[in-house]
Amino acid sequence: MARDGDINEPTREFPDYPTSESLRDRAEGSPDPDPGPGAPASGGGAARGLLWVLGAAALAVVVLLGVQATGLLPDFRNPFAKEQTDRSQPPLLKSIRDLSRYVAAEGNFQVVVDVQNDRRNVPDFLLNERTLFVGAGRVEAYVDFTKIADGAVVVSEDGKSAEIKLPAPQLGETDLDMDKSYVFAEQRGLINRLNDLVAGDPNRQQQVYKLAEDRITSAARDSGLTARAEENTRKMLEGLLRSLGYEKVTVTYAAP
Repeated sequence: MARDGDINEPTREFPDYPTSESLRDRAEGSPDPDPGPGAPASGGGAARGLLWVLGAAALAVVVLLGVQATGLLPDFRNPFAKEQTDRSQPPLLKSIRDLSRYVAAEGNFQVVVDVQNDRRNVPDFLLNERTLFVGAGRVEAYVDFTKIADGAVVVSEDGKSAEIKLPAPQLGETDLDMDKSYVFAEQRGLINRLNDLVAGDPNRQQQVYKLAEDRITSAARDSGLTARAEENTRKMLEGLLRSLGYEKVTVTYAAP
């Protein structure tokens, strides 16, 4: 049974229930009470500020790209980009020569040159120079019409046959194609490398180029290129003279 002195006192074990007036105040938007001194600060303001910064940066990038696309601003270039300056002198014409040769055949060759320069009783890691070079070049076989002697062309009395005596075909100089030629491998001793740093030789590869040209020239002599030039020249002259009305055309060559 409850005592008389405790009848009008509220129960302390349970909190006060919200009344209708307090609920109405919350619905009307009354501000929340201030947090206590130990309560954490709200992070909504910082997040909104970060979103504003990111949005402004994105807008600035879009505007900059749009202005650059219109051409109002110069292109952005690398300040350390590689530049090339050509200080070469204009070409000088030294001579002109009229050519009266018929190029009847052409051979394309490739050679691998492996040349080594060293010293006896000296280790290779100190003094050694070895180059593996792949050379590509061409050689022309031609007939020089300027060397046709008087009386080399004989026409029959009836005008139906012709006999032509030509000089033997010759081989032109080897034309080394530097666009297709390259150094495959190179070994150099320590002393050779130090010498390059002190006094480099810009013509160091000339020996290799010369060897490649000599090898290609020798291969052209043994390839039957001049025989092909004889046959092609003969066919060309026979077709030309027969179109002029000659029924029989004989082409011979002088001894080389």
